Amino acid sequence: MIRRAFLVLTCLLPLLAGAARAEPRDYALDRSGSEVRFTYMVGGVPTEGIMQIKAARMRIDLSRVERSSAEVVLDAASIRAASQMATGALRGEKVLHVARHPEIRFVSRRVSGSLQEGGRIEGEVTIRGITRPLVLQARIYRSAESAPGDLSRLTVLLTGAIARSAFGADGYGDLVSDRVVLHIRARLAASDG
Repeated sequence: MIRRAFLVLTCLLPLLAGAARAEPRDYALDRSGSEVRFTYMVGGVPTEGIMQIKAARMRIDLSRVERSSAEVVLDAASIRAASQMATGALRGEKVLHVARHPEIRFVSRRVSGSLQEGGRIEGEVTIRGITRPLVLQARIYRSAESAPGDLSRLTVLLTGAIARSAFGADGYGDLVSDRVVLHIRARLAASDG
């Protein structure tokens, strides 16, 4: 635990130093290592699934986070669960209906917070063609291998939760929880040179 805290601090301190001179910068998704993990309850047992991020565009201003923005597209058809049966159920008409709705979209509307305390991203998510508000908590890290002040490669960790019934994805409600907890890791590379 101490080692992990030291590693996070080692990655975060140069990021904070670079933030003082940072300008808004555009970042593109580095698909390697980027993913969405989600947790839900099945019969009272926590169950995890995974989905791929199809595309992401982020503008990050480390000195004034409120000028940051994000657009993220998830590949709903890539969803995988603990078993083939669960994967099929998630992809089917009663839950995500990926044949008709192959993508999930998130667009930020407001970003607040700080690098030291973490950020809050308020936006809208569209699932199954239904758009609802979503709030994500965010942390930004630079690569431990990068030079101090090098902000060309970042990792953004996002967490939040949705009620799947709000999007019409209410199948198997007698067995599967309505609440789905999201854990998103997006690896980014500066796209502005």
